Amino acid sequence: MPTAVANEKFCRECGSSIRANAEICPKCGVRQAAVSAGGSGMATTADGKSKIAAGILALLLGGLGVHKFYLGRTGLGVLYLLFCWTFIPALIGLIEGIVYLTMSDQVFAEKYALGKL
Repeated sequence: MPTAVANEKFCRECGSSIRANAEICPKCGVRQAAVSAGGSGMATTADGKSKIAAGILALLLGGLGVHKFYLGRTGLGVLYLLFCWTFIPALIGLIEGIVYLTMSDQVFAEKYALGKL
């Protein structure tokens, strides 16, 4: 398995070595997931969605699916709204909030990168 130099990373689509701060792979043109510097738990996706904001929204308003709308998953957000009277979405939102807040920055940025081409 190839290793990257400190200022390089691998494209998540084609696997070629690119600069660590590159937003788009020069070989395949795929937008790369963005993680803010510092590693302070402030992960953001390519379109600027915050891991902490998604987690807090899920904990506080998860029963209404607000965190799903925030992450661009409108279909799931509507589903949460339709079933909010059962309190099942509230329980799921609580669990998802904990998962978002404990998820690593890299995994969050890759899973919820909405700026994919």
